[in-house]
Amino acid sequence: MAASLTERERQVLEAVIETYVQTAEPAGSRTIARRFGLALSAASIRNTMSDLEEKGYLYHPHTSAGRIPTDLAYRVYVDSLMHLPPVTASESHHIREELGGGGERNAVDQILERAAQVLGVLTNELGVAVGPSLDDAVLERLELLQVSSDRLLLVLTLKSGVVRTIFVEVSSQMAREAVAQVAVVLNERLAGLTLKHIRATLPDRLRDAAASPESGAGELLNIFIQEADELFDVRGAGAGAGVAPGGVVLGSAQLLAGQPEFATKERLQGLMEVTERRDLLREALATRLGRGLTITIGTEHQDPKLAPFTLVTASYRLGPLAGVIGVMGPTRMPYDKIVALVEHTSRLVGELLE
Repeated sequence: MAASLTERERQVLEAVIETYVQTAEPAGSRTIARRFGLALSAASIRNTMSDLEEKGYLYHPHTSAGRIPTDLAYRVYVDSLMHLPPVTASESHHIREELGGGGERNAVDQILERAAQVLGVLTNELGVAVGPSLDDAVLERLELLQVSSDRLLLVLTLKSGVVRTIFVEVSSQMAREAVAQVAVVLNERLAGLTLKHIRATLPDRLRDAAASPESGAGELLNIFIQEADELFDVRGAGAGAGVAPGGVVLGSAQLLAGQPEFATKERLQGLMEVTERRDLLREALATRLGRGLTITIGTEHQDPKLAPFTLVTASYRLGPLAGVIGVMGPTRMPYDKIVALVEHTSRLVGELLE
């Protein structure tokens, strides 16, 4: 798209975007001429802005003589015009200090929560993070523990170092020997497989073993056959799970709510709805796993409720697993600074998780 613009149009478009991002006010030709020294008269800038409006890059609020960038303009900016500034030493130090605090308990969860918070503070936007999806995690071993007469605790230890626990409901008291026997069978047949593969093939892997009626083991194995999709889908894992795999972590929305875009009651309610409806963000962020830097601007979102926002995210890795870290804000944002900070933070998160 930027190739269809003349050099003058590119210069004026970049100046309008930078002015609007800094001031939150429509940019006028005289302001552009005064601030940027483009060697163009205000009249020439005004004519160029009119051309950009005809091409769909700017629009003209009815109460102002200035122009505001469209989503298309921001897309051209991030793809072709933006120059990333270096992350300052103080910013990098601040991020490292925040990510490194908090001790070892639930280390992955704490790192993600702190990353979302520090990105929000540094960018004045809403920090977001997604826990690593565990579908491709490899099962190292599992344990079955009796916690009551009708409940067992399934402990899954994954090769990424993550541990998840899930309750298994049983109809009656299981003999300790039967529980131990089932644990042995499950480890022999499932260890070394991904959770996704286990869910798809577990009935076939256990069918012959479940035919044995010895000491109630067959009954318990049948429970695993019938409930494979639930027992080995750890997105809703329970005790000790911390941030659910694939779950959304948000920083504080207070900084974002203070921006001019949310000054009206209607806009503020829209922001509240998005932050309270985690499913909206979960769906938007799930497609970004493992995709590196991703920027979705305004109407590029599939869900119209996200149209007032931009999402800037970068992937991080935990062994074979991938998650996402980034920020959400209005489409008017300092893209260059935010992209630099998001990419830098995602690298630090990856280093800490390793």
